[in-house]
Amino acid sequence: MLQEFGFTQYESKVYQALIAFDQPLDATTIVKQSGVPRAKVYEVLHRLSEKGMILEATTEKKRVYSALPVEMTIEKLKADFEANIERLKAAKTRQTPKDDRVWTLKEDRSIQASLREMIRKANQSIFISGWEDDIQSNLDILEEKYEDGLLVNIHVIGEINTNIPGVSTLIPDTHHEALERSRVLIVDEEEMLFAGVEDDKWQAIQSHSGPLVKFFTEFFYHDVALTEITQKYKDTIMKDEEIKEVLLKLRY
Repeated sequence: MLQEFGFTQYESKVYQALIAFDQPLDATTIVKQSGVPRAKVYEVLHRLSEKGMILEATTEKKRVYSALPVEMTIEKLKADFEANIERLKAAKTRQTPKDDRVWTLKEDRSIQASLREMIRKANQSIFISGWEDDIQSNLDILEEKYEDGLLVNIHVIGEINTNIPGVSTLIPDTHHEALERSRVLIVDEEEMLFAGVEDDKWQAIQSHSGPLVKFFTEFFYHDVALTEITQKYKDTIMKDEEIKEVLLKLRY
């Protein structure tokens, strides 16, 4: 039985010899009762002691050994087995390779479905940027996530009505000629989606890649900062033709 649990043949023989006697045994007696060579018996006893399978004591200048009772041994082996299972589960989780590939996705409805699924699976934080109709179509689940305690930050082109406080609003006007349709989503600081229009068709990239997640998180904050600066200092900016020209070329 012990060998089934990873004990060596010598360890099993020594334990069996000890459990067969109601009194402690010295090394010489263990050699005789177990058949383990004298040259190996102390090494085996040391391993069994380290594993908590035997008790040791010194009586009359002699080292004696006694086996852990069978009932206690069974409980110990059960606990060890369950602990090993938990360690195996944890090791399996840690060794799962991270998928840092960049996936491409086309077609507007497919992109919207993927974006909504990412929002639904978010557990900690959501950063989303898009136009009013895009945000509005996902506002129900965004508000649910906010009510569940997630950090939700929104950058919207247009106006929305929501109880989420972290909203940055850009109202486009005739000056924003370079403003293009796009969507940015970062969830849990682990996954990103960026979608834009090219040749009148929506295309997107989606990834768990750390550098891309970081880049588009900064891209999101860039949009928020640009919006706040533009709104707060609009009159000053629009009077300075040089600053206005550079600013309006930037893509929100």
